[in-house]
Amino acid sequence: MTDTPREPGSDLLRWAEALAGVARTGLAFTESPYDRERFDEILRIAADIRAAATVGGAPAPGGDPAPGGDPAPVAGAWREGVVRGVRGYVTPKAAVGAIVGNERGELLLMRRSDSGEWYYPVGWHDVGYSPAEVVVKEVREETGLDVVPERVVAIVDGLRHALSEVPFVSVVFRCRIVGGDLAAHPLEALDVGFFARDALPGPLRANGAWVGWAFDALDGRDGGVRFDPPRDPPWRGDPASSPPPPG
Repeated sequence: MTDTPREPGSDLLRWAEALAGVARTGLAFTESPYDRERFDEILRIAADIRAAATVGGAPAPGGDPAPGGDPAPVAGAWREGVVRGVRGYVTPKAAVGAIVGNERGELLLMRRSDSGEWYYPVGWHDVGYSPAEVVVKEVREETGLDVVPERVVAIVDGLRHALSEVPFVSVVFRCRIVGGDLAAHPLEALDVGFFARDALPGPLRANGAWVGWAFDALDGRDGGVRFDPPRDPPWRGDPASSPPPPG
């Protein structure tokens, strides 16, 4: 399989977020006024890169600073979010996804209300829950079904595959249905249903690059947990050599 086309500016966005993470973490820990000046300068440069990488000025997912246009508000929002010490160490957000099939081998998909794209159920990892508890909660809330997580099938780097402007890592579970009634969440889903591999709706999230491994997971042919191989250095690497984005 080949990689899906990357959106223009996706590498710039990833680099901007990486630089901003280094700068914000540095500001959280340094006691040196000279280092604070340098980290603040890196933060402003990262905001310039982010503005160059995105267009339109619409708010980014998750309430982050608006992309495009004036980078000053982006740098300001990053700076205001700095917290001293360990709590200020910048890490990606965490999400949890679910690959769920029915007795006919069809895949559970929901049409997301934020983008109109069809995708497997996925949501942010709530504080106080384990990943397995979150996936049960998310599937029930978004689709009305009760599931039992059976195993992890993928670990996803959202920024690496331009799936979001918010840095995140998602753990994706293969789940088994144990009850409930299929019903779309009134706010998060426009529709929900089960679909065969040769009868998928559109548009699909990430151009459907995750469809193959998702059905392989349902059929027991996936061969382990899917993850992205290391790059050297991580901020470079040939996108064509990377596996198709798991979603």
